[in-house]
Amino acid sequence: MKNIVLALIGVLVLDSSGLYSEKVETKNNLSQEGSINVLSTPELYNLTTKWANEYSRLHPELKINVISDKDANTTSLHEADANFGFISGDHTIAPDDEILWKMAVGRDVIVPITGSKNPFLQEIFQCGISSEQFAWIFNNPEKRIWGNILSNEQNIPVHLYVINDESVIEVVKKFLNINQMPAEGITITSKEEIISAIQNDPYAIGFCKLINIVGPDKQSVVENIKLLPIDKNGNGKIDYMEKIYDDLDVFARGVWIGKYPKALYRDVYYVSPAQPANETDVAFLKWILTDGQHFLYESGYSDLVYSERQSKIDKFNSININIPPSKDIYSFPALAAIIFTAIIILSLIISTIVYFKRNKRISIPAANAAYPLVFNENSVIIPKGLYFDKTHTWAFMEKDGVVKIGIDDFLQHITGPITRIEMKKTGEKIKKGDMALSIIQKGKQLNIYSPISGTIKDQNKVLLSNSSLINSSPYSEGWVYKIEPANWSREIQFLDMAEKYKNWLFHEFSRLKDFLAASLKVNRMEYENVVLQDGGVLKDSVLADFGPEVWDDFQTNFLDTYK
Repeated sequence: MKNIVLALIGVLVLDSSGLYSEKVETKNNLSQEGSINVLSTPELYNLTTKWANEYSRLHPELKINVISDKDANTTSLHEADANFGFISGDHTIAPDDEILWKMAVGRDVIVPITGSKNPFLQEIFQCGISSEQFAWIFNNPEKRIWGNILSNEQNIPVHLYVINDESVIEVVKKFLNINQMPAEGITITSKEEIISAIQNDPYAIGFCKLINIVGPDKQSVVENIKLLPIDKNGNGKIDYMEKIYDDLDVFARGVWIGKYPKALYRDVYYVSPAQPANETDVAFLKWILTDGQHFLYESGYSDLVYSERQSKIDKFNSININIPPSKDIYSFPALAAIIFTAIIILSLIISTIVYFKRNKRISIPAANAAYPLVFNENSVIIPKGLYFDKTHTWAFMEKDGVVKIGIDDFLQHITGPITRIEMKKTGEKIKKGDMALSIIQKGKQLNIYSPISGTIKDQNKVLLSNSSLINSSPYSEGWVYKIEPANWSREIQFLDMAEKYKNWLFHEFSRLKDFLAASLKVNRMEYENVVLQDGGVLKDSVLADFGPEVWDDFQTNFLDTYK
């Protein structure tokens, strides 16, 4: 055992030492020669040119021609003899161009800010401000006081600032759902003046780019400025899932995984007619996701969080590609890579030790032996005759016209043993997509959305004392509600029967593995051992041992998406 671990460490050390060598040995050097054309929409032309110039400097044998094009679609890529291009998130892709492959490589994030001396800061961080509240104070200058935002007696005016940048103004208008920025009482000014105003005016709110408030260390916000929390779901409070505004890293990750309003950010996309397989294209894309990220900030864009970049790079790791070596001015990425490698080694040691210890336990009957160890497409039961919704719920109309609903077998395999369930009361009306129940496992919970609309005629009260029935019998004894449907014939058109649902679940498994790889394997190496068995096979009850932050991420990525 000890020798095996030492041998593996030796292999990794040798491998990682080669990673940072100035002479990266590769069999693809020939791919970095010649000339290629790259398309860019006009707003990204300067950024694309910087990328092209720097990459050509690192690879003098490769000439990159950047061509500005208003579309950068499949047709223009073909006409320009370009394999790929760059577009921003507000660029509309034509309906007949939906096959265009794209990957986010940067981000333009607009943020509301206030001063750290704002006397209502504690209340703001508890309640947040919703998009509707923002729109109201922008559109009603005569009622623009803090008391109307915070529902208190404060008759103090709110001073509004927006940075003098057309792209920011357009995003703010979209967020506020207005066609014209109100002229009265709103100061449109430069980034220097807006930062100064917010720092010195405790009653001010401003909108600017995220990069405008990043401090010199790139790790914190400039002095006396706070990100202003947005009440995304409009429930009058900042929920656990919305608490992303205290730390820049947490905030950036929150934007990535969907905890921030989509209207306030735009991605910068690499686009191509198909997933890049050409060695030159892949090498350039991987470089943009590593050292090329440094050029985003100076061009007015935010870089991607490390785990997001790593998850994207992992998609191409089966191809042996040469990435230009880092220079001294980019010592941070090299240092980060060294730390990452060290984490891999440490994790390997821990994982190996735990693996052998667990193998010893396998001969002992487990407490939850009723649950199979492996979780895959064959583990999930999908009965015929039921309608399934992508919120991982099912519906079945009985002979009396009442519809039973419950959660699917996939979800109970994800959560592991459910310890408590919170349900709505009998007689309550519910709409398709409304939150119908919460399933709880040791304090961590998922909110489940209703697959249909109607009135709750009965609830399965047995679940209140024996919630594990959802695990042992999700389609019979574990049913949740009996609902008198309000629009059954129409809503079943949006539900799937068994075979179609089974095909959809196949892709859901793929998404689940990507989610675990991106969100967990990179950031939380200590979790890796409880997610995958040898060979990368998912274990059953895959979320059971994770913390509430991971459950929140799963909620955002797998349940909120389809409600």
